[in-house]
Amino acid sequence: MSNPVHDVKPAIRPQSPNFSSGPCRKRPGYDVSALELDTLGRSHRGQPGKERLRRACDETAALLGLPEGYRVGVVPASDTGAVEMALWSLLGPRPVDVFAWESFGLGWKSDLADHLQLQDLHSYTADYGELPDLSQANPEHDIVFTWNGTTSGVCVPDGDWISDERSGLTICDATSAVFAMSMPWEKLDVVTFSWQKVLGGEAAHGMLILSPRAVERLESGPPPRPLPKIFRLTKGGKLNEGIFQGSTINTPSMLCVADYLDALQWVREIGGVDEAIRRSRRNLAVIEAFVEQHDWIQFLASRPDTRSNTSVCLALDLEADAIKRLVALLAEEGVAYDIGAYRAAPPGLRIWCGATVPHEDLEALMPWLEWGYQQVRSS
Repeated sequence: MSNPVHDVKPAIRPQSPNFSSGPCRKRPGYDVSALELDTLGRSHRGQPGKERLRRACDETAALLGLPEGYRVGVVPASDTGAVEMALWSLLGPRPVDVFAWESFGLGWKSDLADHLQLQDLHSYTADYGELPDLSQANPEHDIVFTWNGTTSGVCVPDGDWISDERSGLTICDATSAVFAMSMPWEKLDVVTFSWQKVLGGEAAHGMLILSPRAVERLESGPPPRPLPKIFRLTKGGKLNEGIFQGSTINTPSMLCVADYLDALQWVREIGGVDEAIRRSRRNLAVIEAFVEQHDWIQFLASRPDTRSNTSVCLALDLEADAIKRLVALLAEEGVAYDIGAYRAAPPGLRIWCGATVPHEDLEALMPWLEWGYQQVRSS
């Protein structure tokens, strides 16, 4: 029997129903007609195109506050391409520790074992919602891990587990963390991310950040395997510096570059990365308050200190089919699109809470979650 109270729809709707974890919501006030589009239809090798690409690298480094000597480059194939470039180009000289606790980390683990076929590989895994034992990291080994598990909502709490005296390299997939979480750059030798995550940019381009230690490894000798052209970071035994100065390996979309520069400008205007992090954490706090008040919904992350403030993953006391009906119902109402859990994750919800999402929209969404849950449960 339906409850008349629960049948009443909430009065306020989110201004935008876009809560996808990738591609993510555009920044508030976004207007595609305001982009700098004078490079469209021109060669990315020409002076204007190359200058915009270099700006994308330089402004990223400046906003993130990268240490002296760190390089930033635009590379093909989104975050996946950036990670694969690093794995194929850098690994081999040392044993490798890989830490995985959700689908993307497990994908890197599979690549290392099945495709690179590394002989001295040490894997540390955990179920969705948990972290593996990070204390197992060996400072003499190379380390591969994700900073934030986009499909599990579980992130590493800090970089304290990474040794300052390490001799190996750290390779960090940080696609849903950069610009949303505090990153200990001195502990990270390779960091990758993509434009379509935290900044709400367009897809298909990756960002590759290299420390001087990573450059030293690249220049110490060729990797023990052939590399496709789009993976080659050196030329004549030296780092191909052009990649980090606006000369991309292949042809980028200058429309996407303009879109990314617009996102970087927005970060500057709101007060920089610290403000972007603050906004994302405030968004998480909205959901934390809701979960605290309702016993039928919980965070997938088992520990509060490993709770993601971007890809927030939630478990419900509903069967998988009922959760699908809830997700569909909220989409039909036009209040939340694309919030179902990742296909390989446990059934549940995944709500993006990055800084491009106004906290007022999350506050408006919470009563709709309650309404949708009651509709599904009573049906």
